[in-house]
Amino acid sequence: MISDAQVVYTLGDNLYINLTNRCPCNCAFCIRKEGDTVGDSDRLWLDGGEPTAARVIELLEQRDLGAHRQVVFCGYGEPTEALDVLLEVAAWLKTRGATVRINTNGLADLINGRPVAPLLEGRVDIVSISLNASTPERYDEICHPRFTGAFEALLTFAADCKQYVPTVVFSVVDVIGAEEVERCRAIAARLGVDFRVRRAE
Repeated sequence: MISDAQVVYTLGDNLYINLTNRCPCNCAFCIRKEGDTVGDSDRLWLDGGEPTAARVIELLEQRDLGAHRQVVFCGYGEPTEALDVLLEVAAWLKTRGATVRINTNGLADLINGRPVAPLLEGRVDIVSISLNASTPERYDEICHPRFTGAFEALLTFAADCKQYVPTVVFSVVDVIGAEEVERCRAIAARLGVDFRVRRAE
């Protein structure tokens, strides 16, 4: 059975929710290659199965949500792989006044076979999308997605999210190099989304 700290954990002033270990990518710099804990989490590999929405909500009810700046769907997998659970928990969080963020690879539409951005309206305040490359070829080389057309789908998802989510952010990891970072910054500017450079841990 999965432990409480495998599902809900803190890092800095944010509360994190680990819904799944499934992911359609195998990114070269993924933190999963380095270890299996983050913040005050327990082992984040969900060997005992994925949590239900009811289980996540039960754990969140034990927390002081007001003590955290944001509640973030981000664990050791792509959170939109567990979309129905994410949507139910996010809706519950909004009734409690939480600021809700999703950290995602942006491939939700390909994963779920339907447009996901409209479903986030009223449930999610911030969508942070890992861009990490400025071209489809470079993206495939770095992130190794199982889908064809992943880079284009990611850009479409970001543009769609702008219609339904207050804040959309592209993030990149600094290890891609300064020139590539600037090319990615230009893509963010073209699409009118925020941009953040993350340090590789």
